[in-house]
Amino acid sequence: MTAYSKQPGPIGVFDSGYGGLTILHGIRQLLPEYDYLYLGDNARAPYGSRSFDVVYQFTRQAVMKLFDLGCHLVILGCNTASAKALRTIQQNDLPKLDPDRRVLGVIRPTAEVIGKLTQSRHVGVLATEGTIKSHSYKLEIQKLWDDVTVTGIPCPLWVPIIENNEADTPGADYFVKKRIDLIMERDPLIDTLILGCTHYPILMPKIQKHVPKNIQIVAQGEYVAESLKDYFRRHPDMDARCTKHGSVKYFTTENPEKFKETARIFLHEQVDVEHVDLE
Repeated sequence: MTAYSKQPGPIGVFDSGYGGLTILHGIRQLLPEYDYLYLGDNARAPYGSRSFDVVYQFTRQAVMKLFDLGCHLVILGCNTASAKALRTIQQNDLPKLDPDRRVLGVIRPTAEVIGKLTQSRHVGVLATEGTIKSHSYKLEIQKLWDDVTVTGIPCPLWVPIIENNEADTPGADYFVKKRIDLIMERDPLIDTLILGCTHYPILMPKIQKHVPKNIQIVAQGEYVAESLKDYFRRHPDMDARCTKHGSVKYFTTENPEKFKETARIFLHEQVDVEHVDLE
C-alpha cells in the first residue's frame, strides 16, 4: 500500500481537459471555504472517444497524482472518467492504494435528482460519445428511478467548438440546434435535458435558444456541489481531512500558457497554473 501523507489536504478535482472547471466553479460557489487542487490532463484530452482501458489508466494516474499532492478526496469532474473509470478505481484500486481515501464522480449526483425534476418521466442526455456508449446515465438513473426513460445523443463537435472559443458564433448555433433537434425527434416526450459533459454549460445561451421552452436544462455543477455538501455532512471524518483556507491551485499536463488562455473561457479570470507529468 502506498504511504500517502495523513495530513489534511485540499479537495482534488480532475478532468481530462477544461470542462471540470465548471464543476469546480459550482462547488466553490457553495463551499468556498475549502482548499482545491484542479488537475487537467490537457495533453491527452479529449477522453470522450478513447477506450475504457485507456480512460481507466489515465484517470488512475491522475487520481494517484492528486493523492501524492495531499488530497484525501478526489472528484472526477469529467463524465467520461466517471463513466469509464470510477467504479474500477473505487472497487479495485482504493483498497490497495489507501482505503481511507475517496474518489467520487459527477454522474450519480445528477441521477439522484433527475427523478424529482421530470414530470413526463422522459429524460434526454447530451454528452460525449464515450459517455453515451457507456450507458452510465441510463444505468444510474434507472437504478434509482425505474420508471424514467432515458435517451442519449453524442455531440462530438461541441467540445472542440468550446475549446476553440467558438461558442458565440453562428457555427455553434448550427451544431447545437442539430443535436437538440435530433434528440427531440428521438423522443418528443422529453421534458428534462441533462448536459452530460462538463464543457456544455459554456454553450448554455445557444442551448436555451434552441431547446423548446417547456424543457428544463440540467447542468451538473450545482448538483455535484449539493451532493458534496451532503457527503461531508454524512462523513464528518472526511470533512476533517479537507483543509479550509479558501485557496485553489491549478495543474495541467499541457503547456501552462495554453491552459491559462483556455481556462479564461471557463472562469473569466486569470489563473496561475503549474505543469505536472502523470506518466
